[in-house]
Amino acid sequence: MHAQLVATRRSTLPVDDTHPYRTGAWRPMVNEWNAEPEVVHGEIPTDLDGMYLRNTENPLHPAITAYHPFDGDGMVHLIEFRDGRAAYRNRFIRTDGLEAEADSDVQLWSGFIEMPADAHRTDGWGIRGRMKDASSTDVVVHRGEALTSFYFCGDLYRIDLSTGDTLGKETWNGDIPAWGVSAHPKVDPRTGELLFFAYSKEEPHLRFGVVGPDGVVQHTTDVALPGPRLPHDMAFTEHHVILNDFPLYWRPELLEAGIHAPRFDRNLPSRFAVVRRDGTGPVRWFEADPTYVLHFVNAYEVGDEIVLDGFFQGCPLPSAKGAANLEEAAFRGLALDNLQTVLHRWRFDLRTGATTEEHLSGRYTEFGMLNATALTTPHRYVYAATGDPDRFLFNGLVKHDLVAGTETAIALEPGVFCSETVLAPRVGSTGEDDGYLVTFTMDLNADASYCVIYDAADPAAGPVCRLRLPERISSGTHATWAARSELAGASMLD
Repeated sequence: MHAQLVATRRSTLPVDDTHPYRTGAWRPMVNEWNAEPEVVHGEIPTDLDGMYLRNTENPLHPAITAYHPFDGDGMVHLIEFRDGRAAYRNRFIRTDGLEAEADSDVQLWSGFIEMPADAHRTDGWGIRGRMKDASSTDVVVHRGEALTSFYFCGDLYRIDLSTGDTLGKETWNGDIPAWGVSAHPKVDPRTGELLFFAYSKEEPHLRFGVVGPDGVVQHTTDVALPGPRLPHDMAFTEHHVILNDFPLYWRPELLEAGIHAPRFDRNLPSRFAVVRRDGTGPVRWFEADPTYVLHFVNAYEVGDEIVLDGFFQGCPLPSAKGAANLEEAAFRGLALDNLQTVLHRWRFDLRTGATTEEHLSGRYTEFGMLNATALTTPHRYVYAATGDPDRFLFNGLVKHDLVAGTETAIALEPGVFCSETVLAPRVGSTGEDDGYLVTFTMDLNADASYCVIYDAADPAAGPVCRLRLPERISSGTHATWAARSELAGASMLD
Protein backbone atom coordinates (compact mmCIF):
# COMPACT_ATOMS: atom_id res chain seq x y z
CA MET A 1 0.00 0.00 0.00
CA HIS A 2 1.16 3.50 -0.82
CA ALA A 3 -0.15 5.89 1.85
CA GLN A 4 0.63 9.51 2.70
CA LEU A 5 -0.26 10.98 6.08
CA VAL A 6 -1.59 14.42 5.19
CA ALA A 7 -2.55 15.88 8.58
CA THR A 8 -3.31 15.00 12.20
CA ARG A 9 -5.88 16.84 14.29
CA ARG A 10 -5.46 17.41 18.01
CA SER A 11 -7.77 15.33 20.21
CA THR A 12 -8.46 15.85 23.90
CA LEU A 13 -10.42 12.64 24.37
CA PRO A 14 -9.11 10.47 27.24
CA VAL A 15 -6.52 7.88 26.26
CA ASP A 16 -8.33 5.30 28.41
CA ASP A 17 -11.76 6.20 27.03
CA THR A 18 -14.47 3.64 27.79
CA HIS A 19 -17.46 5.30 26.12
CA PRO A 20 -19.27 2.71 23.96
CA TYR A 21 -19.57 5.15 21.04
CA ARG A 22 -15.97 6.39 21.19
CA THR A 23 -14.34 2.95 21.42
CA GLY A 24 -14.44 -0.29 19.47
CA ALA A 25 -15.90 0.17 16.01
CA TRP A 26 -16.68 3.78 16.96
CA ARG A 27 -13.09 4.65 17.88
CA PRO A 28 -12.51 8.06 16.27
CA MET A 29 -9.66 8.96 13.92
CA VAL A 30 -7.36 11.95 14.09
CA ASN A 31 -5.41 11.30 10.87
CA GLU A 32 -6.16 12.34 7.30
CA TRP A 33 -4.75 10.16 4.52
CA ASN A 34 -4.16 9.95 0.79
CA ALA A 35 -3.70 6.33 -0.22
CA GLU A 36 -3.75 3.69 -2.89
CA PRO A 37 -5.43 0.90 -0.93
CA GLU A 38 -3.82 -2.52 -0.94
CA VAL A 39 -5.83 -5.30 -2.58
CA VAL A 40 -5.76 -8.21 -0.12
CA HIS A 41 -8.38 -10.40 -1.79
CA GLY A 42 -9.50 -10.78 -5.39
CA GLU A 43 -9.23 -8.04 -7.96
CA ILE A 44 -10.85 -4.63 -8.44
CA PRO A 45 -13.48 -5.08 -11.16
CA THR A 46 -12.51 -3.13 -14.26
CA ASP A 47 -16.17 -2.27 -14.90
CA LEU A 48 -16.53 -0.55 -11.49
CA ASP A 49 -16.27 3.15 -12.30
CA GLY A 50 -17.11 5.94 -9.87
CA MET A 51 -16.78 6.93 -6.22
CA TYR A 52 -18.09 5.64 -2.90
CA LEU A 53 -18.43 8.33 -0.22
CA ARG A 54 -19.30 7.87 3.44
CA ASN A 55 -19.84 10.45 6.17
CA THR A 56 -18.77 9.70 9.74
CA GLU A 57 -19.22 11.11 13.24
CA ASN A 58 -15.67 11.53 14.51
CA PRO A 59 -15.37 13.43 17.83
CA LEU A 60 -12.22 15.21 18.94
CA HIS A 61 -13.28 16.51 22.37
CA PRO A 62 -15.21 15.21 25.37
CA ALA A 63 -18.88 16.10 25.66
CA ILE A 64 -19.99 18.74 28.13
CA THR A 65 -22.15 16.31 30.13
CA ALA A 66 -23.24 13.36 27.94
CA TYR A 67 -21.99 12.17 24.54
CA HIS A 68 -24.21 10.85 21.76
CA PRO A 69 -22.70 9.41 18.53
CA PHE A 70 -24.59 11.98 16.45
CA ASP A 71 -22.45 14.71 18.09
CA GLY A 72 -19.14 13.77 16.48
CA ASP A 73 -17.37 16.02 13.98
CA GLY A 74 -17.96 15.19 10.34
CA MET A 75 -15.34 13.23 8.43
CA VAL A 76 -15.85 12.21 4.83
CA HIS A 77 -14.24 9.07 3.38
CA LEU A 78 -13.89 8.76 -0.40
CA ILE A 79 -12.71 5.82 -2.50
CA GLU A 80 -12.67 6.05 -6.28
CA PHE A 81 -12.48 3.20 -8.79
CA ARG A 82 -11.46 3.30 -12.44
CA ASP A 83 -9.86 0.78 -14.79
CA GLY A 84 -9.11 -1.65 -11.98
CA ARG A 85 -7.43 1.00 -9.83
CA ALA A 86 -8.47 2.67 -6.57
CA ALA A 87 -7.63 5.82 -4.62
CA TYR A 88 -8.73 6.70 -1.08
CA ARG A 89 -8.85 9.90 0.94
CA ASN A 90 -10.41 10.95 4.23
CA ARG A 91 -10.83 14.49 5.50
CA PHE A 92 -12.45 16.25 8.42
CA ILE A 93 -15.21 18.53 7.19
CA ARG A 94 -14.01 22.04 8.01
CA THR A 95 -17.21 23.29 9.60
CA ASP A 96 -17.38 26.54 11.52
CA GLY A 97 -17.81 24.49 14.69
CA LEU A 98 -14.75 22.32 14.05
CA GLU A 99 -12.53 25.34 13.49
CA ALA A 100 -13.92 27.17 16.52
CA GLU A 101 -13.10 24.19 18.73
CA ALA A 102 -9.59 23.71 17.33
CA ASP A 103 -7.99 25.29 20.40
CA SER A 104 -10.58 24.05 22.89
CA ASP A 105 -10.34 21.12 25.27
CA VAL A 106 -14.09 20.45 25.26
CA GLN A 107 -17.09 20.79 22.99
CA LEU A 108 -18.34 24.37 22.95
CA TRP A 109 -21.91 23.52 21.99
CA SER A 110 -24.38 21.13 23.55
CA GLY A 111 -25.02 17.73 22.04
CA PHE A 112 -28.04 15.66 21.12
CA ILE A 113 -28.89 14.57 24.69
CA GLU A 114 -27.57 17.65 26.47
CA MET A 115 -29.55 20.72 27.47
CA PRO A 116 -29.07 23.77 25.24
CA ALA A 117 -28.25 25.75 28.40
CA ASP A 118 -25.24 23.45 28.91
CA ALA A 119 -23.48 24.99 25.91
CA HIS A 120 -20.45 27.19 26.55
CA ARG A 121 -21.56 29.46 23.70
CA THR A 122 -24.88 31.14 23.14
CA ASP A 123 -24.85 30.88 19.34
CA GLY A 124 -25.18 27.68 17.38
CA TRP A 125 -27.13 25.81 14.75
CA GLY A 126 -30.09 23.51 14.32
CA ILE A 127 -33.77 23.50 15.15
CA ARG A 128 -32.98 23.25 18.85
CA GLY A 129 -30.32 25.96 18.96
CA ARG A 130 -26.95 26.12 20.71
CA MET A 131 -25.76 22.96 18.95
CA LYS A 132 -22.75 22.47 16.69
CA ASP A 133 -23.50 21.81 13.05
CA ALA A 134 -21.01 18.95 12.61
CA SER A 135 -22.28 18.20 9.08
CA SER A 136 -21.70 14.56 9.97
CA THR A 137 -24.99 12.90 9.02
CA ASP A 138 -25.39 12.58 5.27
CA VAL A 139 -23.56 13.06 1.98
CA VAL A 140 -24.85 13.42 -1.59
CA VAL A 141 -23.25 14.45 -4.87
CA HIS A 142 -24.74 17.31 -6.87
CA ARG A 143 -23.23 19.33 -9.71
CA GLY A 144 -19.84 17.64 -9.39
CA GLU A 145 -19.37 18.27 -5.67
CA ALA A 146 -20.25 16.38 -2.49
CA LEU A 147 -22.61 18.09 -0.07
CA THR A 148 -22.58 17.09 3.60
CA SER A 149 -25.43 17.84 5.98
CA PHE A 150 -26.67 17.81 9.58
CA TYR A 151 -29.74 15.97 10.88
CA PHE A 152 -31.18 18.92 12.87
CA CYS A 153 -30.88 21.39 9.94
CA GLY A 154 -27.79 23.44 9.26
CA ASP A 155 -25.38 24.42 6.53
CA LEU A 156 -24.44 22.33 3.51
CA TYR A 157 -20.69 21.96 3.14
CA ARG A 158 -19.13 21.53 -0.30
CA ILE A 159 -16.46 18.85 -0.70
CA ASP A 160 -14.00 18.73 -3.61
CA LEU A 161 -14.20 15.27 -5.17
CA SER A 162 -10.61 15.41 -6.41
CA THR A 163 -9.05 16.25 -3.03
CA GLY A 164 -11.62 15.66 -0.30
CA ASP A 165 -11.06 19.22 0.87
CA THR A 166 -13.86 21.44 2.15
CA LEU A 167 -14.62 24.21 -0.33
CA GLY A 168 -16.96 26.18 1.92
CA LYS A 169 -20.73 26.35 2.27
CA GLU A 170 -23.31 25.89 -0.43
CA THR A 171 -25.61 28.94 -0.40
CA TRP A 172 -27.38 28.55 -3.77
CA ASN A 173 -26.59 32.16 -4.58
CA GLY A 174 -27.86 33.29 -1.18
CA ASP A 175 -31.21 31.51 -1.47
CA ILE A 176 -30.58 28.72 1.02
CA PRO A 177 -33.36 28.82 3.66
CA ALA A 178 -32.71 30.69 6.91
CA TRP A 179 -33.67 27.51 8.77
CA GLY A 180 -30.84 25.69 7.01
CA VAL A 181 -31.32 22.34 5.30
CA SER A 182 -31.96 18.97 6.90
CA ALA A 183 -29.93 15.87 6.22
CA HIS A 184 -31.25 13.71 3.38
CA PRO A 185 -31.58 16.07 0.47
CA LYS A 186 -32.33 13.97 -2.61
CA VAL A 187 -30.80 14.11 -6.08
CA ASP A 188 -32.96 12.97 -8.97
CA PRO A 189 -30.55 11.38 -11.46
CA ARG A 190 -33.04 11.81 -14.29
CA THR A 191 -33.44 15.58 -13.98
CA GLY A 192 -30.30 16.63 -12.09
CA GLU A 193 -32.51 18.41 -9.55
CA LEU A 194 -31.80 18.41 -5.82
CA LEU A 195 -34.84 18.27 -3.53
CA PHE A 196 -34.50 19.32 0.09
CA PHE A 197 -36.54 20.02 3.21
CA ALA A 198 -36.09 22.05 6.37
CA TYR A 199 -37.97 22.12 9.65
CA SER A 200 -38.17 24.51 12.56
CA LYS A 201 -39.88 25.40 15.82
CA GLU A 202 -41.09 28.47 13.94
CA GLU A 203 -44.34 28.32 11.97
CA PRO A 204 -45.21 26.84 9.56
CA HIS A 205 -42.60 24.31 10.85
CA LEU A 206 -41.84 22.54 7.54
CA ARG A 207 -40.93 23.53 4.00
CA PHE A 208 -39.33 21.93 0.99
CA GLY A 209 -37.57 23.22 -2.08
CA VAL A 210 -36.06 22.26 -5.40
CA VAL A 211 -32.68 23.27 -6.80
CA GLY A 212 -32.14 22.93 -10.51
CA PRO A 213 -29.13 21.34 -12.20
CA ASP A 214 -27.83 24.89 -12.64
CA GLY A 215 -27.68 25.43 -8.86
CA VAL A 216 -30.60 27.88 -8.82
CA VAL A 217 -33.42 27.44 -6.29
CA GLN A 218 -36.57 26.95 -8.34
CA HIS A 219 -38.94 27.41 -5.39
CA THR A 220 -39.48 26.79 -1.68
CA THR A 221 -42.91 25.72 -0.49
CA ASP A 222 -44.38 25.79 3.03
CA VAL A 223 -46.09 22.72 4.46
CA ALA A 224 -47.95 23.73 7.62
CA LEU A 225 -47.75 21.40 10.62
CA PRO A 226 -49.71 21.58 13.90
CA GLY A 227 -46.48 22.14 15.83
CA PRO A 228 -42.74 21.41 15.81
CA ARG A 229 -41.98 17.96 14.44
CA LEU A 230 -38.88 15.83 13.91
CA PRO A 231 -38.84 14.65 10.27
CA HIS A 232 -35.63 12.92 9.25
CA ASP A 233 -36.17 11.97 5.61
CA MET A 234 -38.27 12.62 2.54
CA ALA A 235 -39.10 10.79 -0.68
CA PHE A 236 -39.99 11.80 -4.22
CA THR A 237 -41.65 10.48 -7.35
CA GLU A 238 -41.56 11.78 -10.89
CA HIS A 239 -44.11 14.49 -10.04
CA HIS A 240 -44.45 14.58 -6.25
CA VAL A 241 -42.61 15.00 -2.97
CA ILE A 242 -43.66 12.98 0.10
CA LEU A 243 -43.10 14.61 3.49
CA ASN A 244 -44.25 13.47 6.90
CA ASP A 245 -45.78 14.32 10.27
CA PHE A 246 -45.17 11.41 12.64
CA PRO A 247 -46.56 11.17 16.19
CA LEU A 248 -43.04 11.28 17.67
CA TYR A 249 -42.36 14.86 18.70
CA TRP A 250 -41.11 17.01 21.55
CA ARG A 251 -43.59 17.22 24.43
CA PRO A 252 -45.21 20.67 24.02
CA GLU A 253 -45.63 21.31 27.75
CA LEU A 254 -41.89 20.77 28.32
CA LEU A 255 -40.82 22.54 25.16
CA GLU A 256 -42.16 25.79 26.58
CA ALA A 257 -39.64 25.37 29.42
CA GLY A 258 -36.79 24.72 27.00
CA ILE A 259 -36.77 20.95 27.56
CA HIS A 260 -36.63 18.87 24.39
CA ALA A 261 -38.09 15.54 25.53
CA PRO A 262 -39.66 13.28 22.89
CA ARG A 263 -43.03 11.58 23.16
CA PHE A 264 -44.56 8.93 20.94
CA ASP A 265 -48.36 9.07 20.86
CA ARG A 266 -49.86 5.82 19.57
CA ASN A 267 -53.29 7.44 19.56
CA LEU A 268 -52.30 9.70 16.68
CA PRO A 269 -51.86 8.54 13.09
CA SER A 270 -48.82 8.95 10.95
CA ARG A 271 -49.49 11.61 8.32
CA PHE A 272 -47.90 11.85 4.90
CA ALA A 273 -47.99 15.05 2.84
CA VAL A 274 -48.05 14.62 -0.92
CA VAL A 275 -47.10 17.80 -2.76
CA ARG A 276 -46.31 18.46 -6.38
CA ARG A 277 -42.58 18.86 -6.96
CA ASP A 278 -43.11 22.24 -8.62
CA GLY A 279 -44.86 23.53 -5.48
CA THR A 280 -48.20 24.13 -7.19
CA GLY A 281 -51.52 22.76 -6.03
CA PRO A 282 -52.70 21.78 -2.55
CA VAL A 283 -50.90 19.74 0.09
CA ARG A 284 -52.71 16.41 0.29
CA TRP A 285 -52.52 14.54 3.60
CA PHE A 286 -52.80 10.75 3.97
CA GLU A 287 -53.14 8.99 7.32
CA ALA A 288 -51.51 5.68 8.24
CA ASP A 289 -50.67 3.55 11.27
CA PRO A 290 -48.67 5.34 13.98
CA THR A 291 -44.92 4.90 13.62
CA TYR A 292 -41.73 6.80 13.01
CA VAL A 293 -39.56 6.44 9.92
CA LEU A 294 -35.90 7.32 9.84
CA HIS A 295 -35.32 6.40 6.21
CA PHE A 296 -37.27 5.86 3.03
CA VAL A 297 -36.00 3.81 0.08
CA ASN A 298 -38.00 4.89 -2.96
CA ALA A 299 -41.36 6.15 -4.15
CA TYR A 300 -43.06 5.90 -7.51
CA GLU A 301 -46.38 6.47 -9.26
CA VAL A 302 -48.68 3.77 -10.60
CA GLY A 303 -51.65 5.42 -12.25
CA ASP A 304 -53.44 7.45 -9.56
CA GLU A 305 -51.52 5.75 -6.77
CA ILE A 306 -48.24 6.60 -5.06
CA VAL A 307 -46.20 3.71 -3.67
CA LEU A 308 -43.71 4.48 -0.90
CA ASP A 309 -41.18 2.05 0.64
CA GLY A 310 -39.37 2.75 3.89
CA PHE A 311 -38.63 1.33 7.32
CA PHE A 312 -41.54 1.13 9.77
CA GLN A 313 -40.66 1.27 13.46
CA GLY A 314 -42.69 -0.94 15.76
CA CYS A 315 -41.24 0.76 18.83
CA PRO A 316 -40.11 4.30 17.96
CA LEU A 317 -39.34 5.22 21.57
CA PRO A 318 -37.94 2.24 23.52
CA SER A 319 -38.53 2.25 27.24
CA ALA A 320 -35.89 3.88 29.44
CA LYS A 321 -36.91 1.73 32.41
CA GLY A 322 -33.88 0.43 34.27
CA ALA A 323 -31.38 2.59 32.36
CA ALA A 324 -28.41 3.59 34.50
CA ASN A 325 -28.19 7.08 33.02
CA LEU A 326 -29.38 9.36 30.24
CA GLU A 327 -26.82 8.03 27.78
CA GLU A 328 -27.88 4.43 28.26
CA ALA A 329 -31.53 5.36 27.84
CA ALA A 330 -30.81 7.29 24.64
CA PHE A 331 -28.67 4.52 23.16
CA ARG A 332 -31.60 2.11 23.32
CA GLY A 333 -33.20 4.22 20.60
CA LEU A 334 -30.29 3.58 18.22
CA ALA A 335 -30.47 -0.21 17.92
CA LEU A 336 -32.53 -1.65 15.06
CA ASP A 337 -33.86 -4.49 17.21
CA ASN A 338 -35.04 -2.08 19.90
CA LEU A 339 -36.75 0.14 17.32
CA GLN A 340 -38.15 -2.94 15.51
CA THR A 341 -37.43 -1.54 12.06
CA VAL A 342 -38.90 -3.50 9.13
CA LEU A 343 -39.18 -2.79 5.43
CA HIS A 344 -42.70 -1.48 4.80
CA ARG A 345 -44.87 -0.25 1.93
CA TRP A 346 -47.51 2.48 1.93
CA ARG A 347 -49.91 3.11 -0.97
CA PHE A 348 -51.66 6.47 -1.29
CA ASP A 349 -54.69 6.62 -3.59
CA LEU A 350 -54.81 10.12 -5.06
CA ARG A 351 -58.42 9.62 -6.17
CA THR A 352 -59.98 8.45 -2.91
CA GLY A 353 -57.49 9.70 -0.31
CA ALA A 354 -57.21 6.19 1.13
CA THR A 355 -54.02 4.60 2.45
CA THR A 356 -53.15 0.92 2.43
CA GLU A 357 -49.97 -0.49 3.93
CA GLU A 358 -48.11 -3.71 4.58
CA HIS A 359 -44.84 -5.08 5.92
CA LEU A 360 -42.54 -6.34 3.17
CA SER A 361 -40.34 -8.27 5.59
CA GLY A 362 -40.34 -9.48 9.17
CA ARG A 363 -36.57 -9.08 9.51
CA TYR A 364 -35.14 -6.07 11.33
CA THR A 365 -33.20 -4.05 8.75
CA GLU A 366 -32.67 -0.36 8.01
CA PHE A 367 -30.44 2.04 6.04
CA GLY A 368 -31.76 0.61 2.78
CA MET A 369 -30.21 1.42 -0.59
CA LEU A 370 -31.10 0.56 -4.16
CA ASN A 371 -29.80 1.07 -7.66
CA ALA A 372 -30.22 4.83 -8.13
CA THR A 373 -31.28 4.29 -11.73
CA ALA A 374 -34.47 2.74 -10.32
CA LEU A 375 -35.48 5.85 -8.34
CA THR A 376 -39.06 7.00 -9.06
CA THR A 377 -39.80 3.67 -10.82
CA PRO A 378 -41.00 0.31 -9.48
CA HIS A 379 -37.94 -1.37 -7.98
CA ARG A 380 -37.26 -5.00 -7.20
CA TYR A 381 -34.25 -4.99 -4.89
CA VAL A 382 -33.44 -3.25 -1.62
CA TYR A 383 -30.08 -3.71 0.12
CA ALA A 384 -30.34 -2.99 3.85
CA ALA A 385 -28.23 -3.30 6.97
CA THR A 386 -28.78 -5.68 9.86
CA GLY A 387 -27.95 -4.46 13.35
CA ASP A 388 -25.94 -5.84 16.22
CA PRO A 389 -28.33 -6.52 19.12
CA ASP A 390 -28.86 -3.50 21.36
CA ARG A 391 -26.13 -1.50 19.56
CA PHE A 392 -25.91 0.98 16.71
CA LEU A 393 -23.62 -1.16 14.58
CA PHE A 394 -24.23 -3.00 11.30
CA ASN A 395 -23.24 -6.68 11.45
CA GLY A 396 -24.35 -7.63 7.95
CA LEU A 397 -26.73 -6.86 5.13
CA VAL A 398 -29.79 -8.29 3.43
CA LYS A 399 -30.78 -8.27 -0.21
CA HIS A 400 -34.59 -7.97 -0.24
CA ASP A 401 -36.12 -9.30 -3.47
CA LEU A 402 -39.58 -7.69 -3.43
CA VAL A 403 -40.80 -9.55 -6.50
CA ALA A 404 -39.78 -13.07 -5.51
CA GLY A 405 -40.43 -12.36 -1.83
CA THR A 406 -37.03 -13.75 -0.86
CA GLU A 407 -34.14 -12.45 1.21
CA THR A 408 -30.42 -13.12 0.93
CA ALA A 409 -28.55 -12.39 4.15
CA ILE A 410 -24.83 -11.78 4.62
CA ALA A 411 -23.64 -12.10 8.20
CA LEU A 412 -20.20 -10.68 8.96
CA GLU A 413 -17.95 -12.52 11.36
CA PRO A 414 -18.11 -11.43 15.01
CA GLY A 415 -16.12 -8.26 15.59
CA VAL A 416 -16.55 -7.01 12.01
CA PHE A 417 -19.04 -4.27 11.16
CA CYS A 418 -19.98 -2.60 7.88
CA SER A 419 -21.17 0.78 6.68
CA GLU A 420 -24.24 1.79 4.74
CA THR A 421 -23.81 -0.27 1.59
CA VAL A 422 -24.40 1.19 -1.87
CA LEU A 423 -25.11 -0.39 -5.23
CA ALA A 424 -22.74 0.69 -8.00
CA PRO A 425 -24.06 -0.26 -11.44
CA ARG A 426 -21.35 -1.87 -13.54
CA VAL A 427 -20.34 -0.09 -16.74
CA GLY A 428 -22.90 -1.08 -19.36
CA SER A 429 -25.21 -2.70 -16.82
CA THR A 430 -28.47 -4.15 -18.12
CA GLY A 431 -30.34 -5.09 -14.95
CA GLU A 432 -31.29 -3.62 -11.59
CA ASP A 433 -28.82 -5.84 -9.69
CA ASP A 434 -26.19 -5.85 -12.45
CA GLY A 435 -23.46 -4.17 -10.45
CA TYR A 436 -21.53 -4.21 -7.21
CA LEU A 437 -22.21 -3.62 -3.54
CA VAL A 438 -19.56 -1.40 -1.96
CA THR A 439 -19.03 -0.83 1.74
CA PHE A 440 -16.37 -0.01 4.35
CA THR A 441 -15.81 -2.40 7.24
CA MET A 442 -14.39 -1.95 10.72
CA ASP A 443 -12.56 -5.16 11.67
CA LEU A 444 -11.83 -5.18 15.39
CA ASN A 445 -10.09 -8.54 15.14
CA ALA A 446 -7.48 -7.29 12.69
CA ASP A 447 -7.59 -3.68 13.95
CA ALA A 448 -8.10 -2.67 10.32
CA SER A 449 -10.63 -1.30 7.88
CA TYR A 450 -11.36 -2.54 4.39
CA CYS A 451 -13.36 -1.53 1.37
CA VAL A 452 -15.32 -4.65 0.47
CA ILE A 453 -16.95 -5.26 -2.93
CA TYR A 454 -19.65 -7.87 -3.59
CA ASP A 455 -21.44 -8.94 -6.76
CA ALA A 456 -24.90 -7.41 -6.24
CA ALA A 457 -26.55 -10.28 -8.13
CA ASP A 458 -25.02 -12.88 -5.80
CA PRO A 459 -23.72 -11.28 -2.59
CA ALA A 460 -23.90 -14.60 -0.75
CA ALA A 461 -20.97 -15.79 -2.88
CA GLY A 462 -18.73 -13.55 -0.79
CA PRO A 463 -16.54 -10.58 -1.66
CA VAL A 464 -15.08 -10.28 -5.13
CA CYS A 465 -12.49 -7.83 -3.80
CA ARG A 466 -11.23 -6.50 -0.50
CA LEU A 467 -8.92 -3.50 -0.17
CA ARG A 468 -7.14 -2.50 3.03
CA LEU A 469 -7.33 1.15 4.11
CA PRO A 470 -4.43 2.98 5.83
CA GLU A 471 -5.96 2.61 9.31
CA ARG A 472 -9.14 1.47 11.00
CA ILE A 473 -11.86 4.04 10.47
CA SER A 474 -14.79 4.82 12.72
CA SER A 475 -18.30 3.56 12.18
CA GLY A 476 -20.70 6.16 10.79
CA THR A 477 -24.06 6.78 9.25
CA HIS A 478 -24.69 7.53 5.58
CA ALA A 479 -23.01 6.84 2.28
CA THR A 480 -23.62 7.36 -1.43
CA TRP A 481 -22.35 6.21 -4.79
CA ALA A 482 -21.48 8.65 -7.57
CA ALA A 483 -21.08 7.29 -11.09
CA ARG A 484 -18.34 8.68 -13.32
CA SER A 485 -20.80 11.00 -15.06
CA GLU A 486 -21.74 12.59 -11.72
CA LEU A 487 -18.13 13.47 -10.86
CA ALA A 488 -18.04 16.15 -13.57
CA GLY A 489 -14.39 15.47 -14.38
CA ALA A 490 -13.22 15.30 -10.76
CA SER A 491 -10.86 12.43 -9.95
CA MET A 492 -8.38 11.32 -7.31
CA LEU A 493 -6.75 8.98 -9.84
CA ASP A 494 -5.46 11.59 -12.29
